Amino acid sequence: MTTRAAHVASGKVREIYAYDSETLALVASDRISTFDVVLPTPIPDKGLVLTGLSAFWFGRTRAIVPNHLLQLGEDGRTMVCQKLEMLPIECVVRGYLAGSGWKDYRLTGSVCGHELPDGLEESARLPEPIFTPATKASEGHDENITEERAAELCGERAYREAKAVSLELYRFGQAHAEARGMILADTKFELGAAPDGSLVLGDEAMTPDSSRFWPASSYAPGTPQPSFDKQYVRDWCERTGWNKEAPGPELPGDVVEGTRARYVEAFERLTEVAFVEYVARPEIVL
Repeated sequence: MTTRAAHVASGKVREIYAYDSETLALVASDRISTFDVVLPTPIPDKGLVLTGLSAFWFGRTRAIVPNHLLQLGEDGRTMVCQKLEMLPIECVVRGYLAGSGWKDYRLTGSVCGHELPDGLEESARLPEPIFTPATKASEGHDENITEERAAELCGERAYREAKAVSLELYRFGQAHAEARGMILADTKFELGAAPDGSLVLGDEAMTPDSSRFWPASSYAPGTPQPSFDKQYVRDWCERTGWNKEAPGPELPGDVVEGTRARYVEAFERLTEVAFVEYVARPEIVL
């Protein structure tokens, strides 16, 4: 793509440019957000990890669902993508009981309307992965919703297709991660409609920003798990007493370095590509 693109939007992490009415460029920055607030301290190379991992998964899941990736940029941060009409929900799949799912379970014994067995511990593996949709909040926090509410927002047919695709993507990602010594505890997908109405996977896929990855070697239910994702930053933010409203706190150097190391290790384990090789030749992940 050599055509100049116009800047059209800034997300929490990505800058969005439009080439025309059908084609976008998504450029992943090193910004990091927790509790839906962008923190003032960037994580070096984070955007490269997000783009590289997304491209890796997009290249391996086309048999499950088409995706929006048209071209991976030479900078390793940019994806040229097909523009989609996105569904109004986050498509969240949980294979383990963690995060907001664990909080909901402790209060109600269920997660987004899914009744779960009594006596489950934090981080427990669920009998089967469950689909737990969430709202997309333009301001404030995303909220877990029931499947019935999600079907109302999307339309029954689109919702059922999105649910089936999301569960299949999760199972594929979980099997791949397990073979490489990692657990994909949960993840979220964003799906949209192409001009012909077909369902297409957009945004990013199974990255440390959109997923919880745990080391399988130390997995032990009953407590929070060490992770390869931004849970490390979330935990630090929780300990500061921050009220989770903007502006967020500056991150200390050890948290920045520790977070970068976790993102890079996740990339290398999942892709089996050295990060320095990806930086030199992004196309290696395709």
